Amino acid sequence: MQLVTEDNITDLAVQRWSTAEDPRLGELMTALVRHLHDFAREVRLTEAEWMAAVQWLTATGQISTEKREEFILASDVLGLSMLVVQMNHRLDPAATPATVLGPFHIEGSPELDYAADMSDGLPGTPLYLSGTVRDLAGDPVAGGVLDVWQADTDGAYESQIPDIDEARLRAKYTTREDGSYCVRTIAPLGYTIPMDGPVGDLVGRTGISHFRPAHIHFLVNVPGFEPLITHLFQEGADYLDSDVVFGTKQELVVRFEEREPGPTPDGGSSEVPWLEAHYDFVLQPQVR
Repeated sequence: MQLVTEDNITDLAVQRWSTAEDPRLGELMTALVRHLHDFAREVRLTEAEWMAAVQWLTATGQISTEKREEFILASDVLGLSMLVVQMNHRLDPAATPATVLGPFHIEGSPELDYAADMSDGLPGTPLYLSGTVRDLAGDPVAGGVLDVWQADTDGAYESQIPDIDEARLRAKYTTREDGSYCVRTIAPLGYTIPMDGPVGDLVGRTGISHFRPAHIHFLVNVPGFEPLITHLFQEGADYLDSDVVFGTKQELVVRFEEREPGPTPDGGSSEVPWLEAHYDFVLQPQVR
């Protein structure tokens, strides 16, 4: 019988997890064991600290629902989400950069026509965001689906608001034959991540800013191209340099031009001042 000691426990655990039937699972789990044990040794982890970590993970799971992904939020604020994005999306420099999905995406958004209003009368400054979707050669991409979602003027996403049964500030737009699209919505505002859960409690014990700059989320999915998950950020917004989830990229910062009441890009007219922004998404072909 081999006795377990502080010196051999890591090798024993690695040996056991190396028996995984799936080689990749074995690779992942043995590396995880080594790094966890190295971390515990480096910081001289106490039993009280270990228990606090277990309780934090338990609370993170307990507060998570199909509408609230607290573990994704934890990954985001630790910088892990953006690291994984960067490693897995080494795109051409000319392609639109990818960022984090975030914890608030909802499947099944309604399909809207060109320039249809996804804000549906919610308070806020009207925003028309238009442009094209094209490939690396500059050719238009027709039939591309832009899945769009954002927070309201209180910084809340649909998934954070109880008893909401219909889609709210989210929609899918399809590019026209010339690759053009037009999203009608309201101007986004910067907001704080949820601070009422385990992640917020942990962030609140540091000097980390818990705010995100004003942005709109996009998931662009076109057959034959790499799926693109990204944001567009408002130029001049607060917190661009301290985004709590590390998602800001200069290539994704867009100017929102102020417009007086009058004609709008959809051929209609606005009775109030509105904002106009332009952005061309550039997709990278999939490597077969």
